[in-house]
Amino acid sequence: MFDGIDLSKINLNDVMGQVQEMADKAKEDNANKIFTAKAGGGMVEISINGNSEVIDLQIDDSLLEDKDSLQILLISCMNDVIKQSDENKKAMAMNMMGGFGSFGQKS
Repeated sequence: MFDGIDLSKINLNDVMGQVQEMADKAKEDNANKIFTAKAGGGMVEISINGNSEVIDLQIDDSLLEDKDSLQILLISCMNDVIKQSDENKKAMAMNMMGGFGSFGQKS
């Protein structure tokens, strides 16, 4: 399982420090990303940042008198934008994990 890795040369404190730095940078980068989803041909539009915080919501005035349609479109839109954010987080995690391949490798 650990073929090619000299575990005695790994400084756990250094590794954990690098992990924390990578996590902090990822969180900062995520906060700057914007994900937007539309539903009902653009009648509802939601934008969130990479930390899944809603930063904008647009609702067409015609939906204000149709509660059922508004609820359906909001749910659809929220699910779509959350999925975008989750997929981004998974991709970032995979990129972070790829950076660990160099720890303790024998030269």
